[in-house]
Parts: sequence; structure tokens; C-alpha cells
Amino acid sequence: MAHITALFVTENGSEPMRSVSDVQAVADRGLLNDRYFNGTGYYSPYDVCQVTLIASEAIDEINREFGLDLTAGEHRRNVVTEGIDVHDLLKHRFRIGDTVLEGTRPRPPCAHVEQLNEQDGVARALKAGRGGVCADVVEGGEIAVGDEITDIEKMDKTDSIIERLRSKTR
Repeated sequence: MAHITALFVTENGSEPMRSVSDVQAVADRGLLNDRYFNGTGYYSPYDVCQVTLIASEAIDEINREFGLDLTAGEHRRNVVTEGIDVHDLLKHRFRIGDTVLEGTRPRPPCAHVEQLNEQDGVARALKAGRGGVCADVVEGGEIAVGDEITDIEKMDKTDSIIERLRSKTR
């Protein structure tokens, strides 16, 4: 069962992430009291992810492979998952707790994450598909540690359209 193992927010860009047990998600805005919700993120308003997700398995791999410790939010992502490849949530609507989100794009690491860490190599370690993904809040609600992640529907209908067109030409 895919679920949430940790949640992190910070009210202002460049400040340390803090662990929370639950957070309120607001439709079309993001996570209440998080930097991008407040418009104070380092990349606001140019490159905003309402919610960022990263797999705990990716964090464990980074910790082993690079000798880093990213368990206290040094990855700068909001939601830590377990039991799912977060890239499988791209172009999908999914539910966490009372909240419905839509996976929008990969979230590669940036030089800023490296500048904020006291550990060298964090940006490099977050590459190779380990940087997580962005999601938009479709329906607001509470997200809490332990909540299950449930896939609702695939948003990219390209495969089904192609299949329908092929079946009409047969």
C-alpha cells in the first residue's frame, strides 16, 4: 500500500524545512503555510510547484549511494511517499487523505538546493529521476502522515485515443 511517511513545509524560501504531522491543502494554491502558497518561495512566481513529492526509497538510495542524510527535509520536497514510484503519478489524478491532486511534471534538483545544504552533492544525488515530482491541488483537504495514496484516473488520454483510432481503421 502506497502511503505518506513524512511531510515538510517552510513558510519562507531558503529557510529550513520543518516536519509536520499533517497539513491543509488548498485547491489551486498548494499547502497552507508553505513558501509557494505564501508566494515567498525562492523561485516565486516563476517556477512554482503547488506540492512536491519524493519517494522515501529514492531518499534511502541517495543516503546509501552518496553518504548523505536527507531524512530531515534537506531534499526540499513537501511529501515523502513509500510504496510508489512518484513518477507514476504524473498525468494522474490521485487522492491523499481528503485531498485530490494531479501530478504535473518532474521536479529536478536545482543549484539552490545545494546552496542551502551543509552537505555537498545533494543536487547531484537528486538527479537520475530521484528529484521527485510536482502536483497541483485539485480538491483541498487535509494530508497527514500515514495517509494512503490512491490513483483515481489517468489524465493523459493519448493511449486510449490512439487505440480507438486504430480500431476504426481495422
